[in-house]
Amino acid sequence: MNAARTLHAIPLLAAALLALPAGAAGQDDGERKVVRSQDDMPRHTYEIGYIPSELFASSEAFMPFAERVAADAQEVLATYEIEDRATLRTLYSLLQSFALLNGEFDQALAYSDKIRELEDKPAAKLMSGLVVHAVAHAAKAAPADEAKAAPADDPARQAAFQADFAASVGKLPWDVVQDDVEAMKGSMEIIGENLFLGIIQNQMDPSVEKTGNIDGEMADGLINMRTALDVVLPYREQIVSVLKAYIDSNRVEKPDIWAARSVDLSASADVQPVLVAIWDTGVDPDVYGDRMFRNEAEQLDGLDNDGNGFVDDIHGIAFEWDGTKTTGALYPLAETARARLPEMTEQIKGLNDLQAGIDSPESLALKQQMSGMKPDEVKPFIEELGLFAIYTHGTHVAGIAVEKNPAARVLVVRQAFPYEMIPPPMFKEDAERWVANMTDIMAYLRRHGVRVVNMSWGFSPPELEGMFAANGIGSDSDERKAMAREVFDIMINGMERAFKSAPEVLFVPAAGNSNTDATFDEFIPSSIELPNVITAAAVDQAGEETSFTSYGPTVDVHSNGFEVESYIPGGERLPFSGTSMAAPNVVNLAAKLIALDPSLTPPEVISLIEEAADESDDGRRRLINPKRSVELLLERRNAGTE
Repeated sequence: MNAARTLHAIPLLAAALLALPAGAAGQDDGERKVVRSQDDMPRHTYEIGYIPSELFASSEAFMPFAERVAADAQEVLATYEIEDRATLRTLYSLLQSFALLNGEFDQALAYSDKIRELEDKPAAKLMSGLVVHAVAHAAKAAPADEAKAAPADDPARQAAFQADFAASVGKLPWDVVQDDVEAMKGSMEIIGENLFLGIIQNQMDPSVEKTGNIDGEMADGLINMRTALDVVLPYREQIVSVLKAYIDSNRVEKPDIWAARSVDLSASADVQPVLVAIWDTGVDPDVYGDRMFRNEAEQLDGLDNDGNGFVDDIHGIAFEWDGTKTTGALYPLAETARARLPEMTEQIKGLNDLQAGIDSPESLALKQQMSGMKPDEVKPFIEELGLFAIYTHGTHVAGIAVEKNPAARVLVVRQAFPYEMIPPPMFKEDAERWVANMTDIMAYLRRHGVRVVNMSWGFSPPELEGMFAANGIGSDSDERKAMAREVFDIMINGMERAFKSAPEVLFVPAAGNSNTDATFDEFIPSSIELPNVITAAAVDQAGEETSFTSYGPTVDVHSNGFEVESYIPGGERLPFSGTSMAAPNVVNLAAKLIALDPSLTPPEVISLIEEAADESDDGRRRLINPKRSVELLLERRNAGTE
C-alpha cells in the first residue's frame, strides 16, 4: 500500500535531500542491452564481511565498499541502454554520492548538471542539486589542505555554504517550488544519525546476519544515508534557516483550483444510489453510518448466515496479507495500540505539518521527539506510525470518495498490508491464495452491484524482492529476483483476469508515490491497462504535479492528492497526501456521474472524465474537471433525446 510504503521510507529521505534526479547514460561504442522494464536491470549482491551498522560506522571499510557499488553503477550505465529516467536518477545519484564522499567536488557538480537535464517535473528540475552545488562550492572555496575536511566545525565553510544556498533558493519561483521546499525543510528537521542507525540495525543487520551479503538496494540506501550524514547534515542549521526564511517571506498559499471544479449532489433529487467499494485497509462504519453498505442476509454472530463463504460480512469482506479470509470492516487494533491513538493522531498531524513547512505545536513536538530518539527507539516509532497509517488509510480514502454525494454507499474490501520494518514476505502459495481471492472478490462485487472500486495501494517486483531480502531469504539478489518474479507474475495475471471478469465495474488504482514510471516498475494495479481501469496520479491544490507522484503511459488522469482533508476512524479530520488521495477524487467523480446516469458503462464514464480533463502545456498532466464532466454528460443525454 502506498501510504505504508511512504512511511517506511522516512529514514531513506537522504536521497531526496540531496535532490539527485537522473542523468543521461554514458557513451559506449559497443552495442548495449536495451532496458524495457525494471526486470531487465541487473541485480547486485555484495559480500561485506561486516554487519551494515559496523560498516556504516567504519570509514576505512565503508569507502572501499562504496567504491565497489559505484563501479557497478558505472558498468551498468556503460552496458545497458536505459531510457527510464527514474532508473538513471538512481544510478547517477549513487555516483554523485560517492563523488561527494570521496571529496571529488568537480565530479559531483558534473553529475549534478547531467542530472538536472533529465528531470521532468518543473519543481524538481529547479531544485535539483541546490544542496550539492552549495556543498561543492563551499568545499572548493576552502584552502586545498582543508578541502576534504569535515565542515561541521568550520565557520567559514558554513558561511560560504549558506551564502551559495541562499542565493540559489532566493531565485526560485515560489508558486512552482512551494511544496518541494516545504517538504525539504521538514525532512531536514527530522533525519539524523540515530534515525539512520535505527533503520540499519533493525532492518539491514538482521538480513545480512542471515545471508552474509547485502543486496544492491540496501547498498544504495547505506551510501545515501552516509552521504546525508557526512556531507549534508553538517549544514542542517544553514539549510533549515535558509528554507524557513524563504518560506516565511513567500507564505502565500497557492490558489485552489478544485473548489471551482467541484460538483455537489447534496441538494439533487435526480440521483440514483451507487455502490462504491473501498478496497483498502478498512473503513470505520461508525464514521459513515447509514452510508455504509449493509448485507441484510448476514448477522454479526461469527457465522456465515447467507452461505456466501464469508463470516460476518455486514459491510463487506476482509483478507489477511497471506490471503486468508478474516472479518471486520475496520483494521483491528490491540488495546495497547488503541490507547495510543490520541498521541499517534498528534504525531501524524505533526508529520503532515512538517511536510507542509508549518511550525505547529504538533510538528515542534515531533521534531523534539525525533531529535532525542535513540537507535533502539526507531523501530517501535516507525512501526507505530506504519500501524497508524494502516488503521486510518481506508477510512480517509472513503471520505474523499463519497464527499458531496448522498447517493454513494460504501462497501468494504479490507486487505491487510504489512507495516513492519521486516515485513512478512509473500511466497508462491500466498500469491496463489491471493489470486484465488480475486475470484471471490469479483463475485462479491458483482453480486451486490458495485459500480466503482477504489484501489489506493500497490506493489512491484522489487518490493517483493525487498521483502525476501529483509527476511534473509534467498542466497543472493538474483535468486530473490527470480522468486519475486514468479510471485508477481501469478499476482498480476490473476488480477488482470479478475478485472476482465467484471467488465461492468470501474477500477481506479492510485499511480503510486515513488516518483517513477509505474509501467516501467510494473506496479500493480496501476500498470494494468483495460477498458474498465482508469489510473490516477497526484497534483496539488493548484494542479501542479507533486514531487512524489508516479507517472507513465498507464496514468490516465490527475487529481488532488496534496493535503486532502478527510475522516480518520473516530470521526476526526486530518489532511493526508499521496496518490492514495488522488484516486478517490476520481472515484468521487465517477460515482457522481453514475448516480446521475446509472446506465453508464465504465468506458463511458472514463470517456466523460478524460474528455473533460484539462491537459497541461507540457502534456504531463490531465487534470480532472468534475463540473465539465457533468456538463458533458448532460449534453450527451440531451443530444440523445432530440
